[in-house]
Amino acid sequence: MIFAVWIPLLMPLLAVPAARRLAQSLPPRAAAWLLTGCAAVLAGCTAAALGLLLAAGALRLPPVAALGHLSLALLGGTGGYQAVTVPVACAAGALLAACAGTVARRTHRHHTELRSARRAADTHPTAGGLCVLPHSAPDAYALPGRTGSGGRVVVTAGMLRALPAAEREALFAHERAHLAGRHHLFLLTASLAAACHPLLRVLHEPLAYALERWADESAASRVGDRRLTARAIGRAALAAGPHATTPNRPGSVLAATAGPVPRRVAALLAPPPGHGHSHSHSHPPTRARAQGRRVIAAALLACVAFSAAAAVDAAADLHDNVEFAQGARVTQVPG
Repeated sequence: MIFAVWIPLLMPLLAVPAARRLAQSLPPRAAAWLLTGCAAVLAGCTAAALGLLLAAGALRLPPVAALGHLSLALLGGTGGYQAVTVPVACAAGALLAACAGTVARRTHRHHTELRSARRAADTHPTAGGLCVLPHSAPDAYALPGRTGSGGRVVVTAGMLRALPAAEREALFAHERAHLAGRHHLFLLTASLAAACHPLLRVLHEPLAYALERWADESAASRVGDRRLTARAIGRAALAAGPHATTPNRPGSVLAATAGPVPRRVAALLAPPPGHGHSHSHSHPPTRARAQGRRVIAAALLACVAFSAAAAVDAAADLHDNVEFAQGARVTQVPG
């Protein structure tokens, strides 16, 4: 456990850059799942490592050892080892408490903002999953519904005036794709994971971009016109400006005007992902990119698996030490 428990805390140094690099070469949907999954697993391993450090130090305190019928001598709870383990456990406990507090606050804020936005939207008529707010500021976003509800697209009168009818439909298709894919849960998962390890924060930006691109491609497929979808997104972003001013707009919702819009528009004006690569086996640069992608994927998988395996190994080692110390304590008791 002495060495294995530190691996989950250090592995994001390698896994996070690999995940970002691999996500750039994947279709948007696959990239979103990759980034979210990596963030969740690495955060879980980090929390487990902190918990194991806390438990290892707590078990070496005489009152805790007596409560668990442990032999401190066989557990390694005396001398210099205890002088190091207990302070480390205190630090791990403080970090774990900070992580738990941040996760609780972010979860509460997320649900509070959604409830407030839903109450505000409920005061306006909704038809076909579309709620129109009588605000002049152009804005549109996907508002997730309650459990069992698909949510609704919220759009202002100012945004409706800014777009022609065909582009409105493309915009609505984009927002409905966010709702259908439950994309807000991807961002929430990444946000909670970042509370467990600071390096995971850098996954938020590429994840948000992947989710917007996922919705872009879904909208383009739905309306059957990539150029129309690109115009709708570009015009909506220009109309909305850099900051949305709609009251009660949750900070965690997704909108077509978010992210690097010029980059997204350029991607929509290019051929769709996977198009035109049927002869990629005869194109050396494409083969090189594919091989590089496989290498990065293998490295990322190894990092995540190694992190999880190290956490499991550390937990098993601590369990074995506790059982050994308990058994030795029992044999020492006069019978």
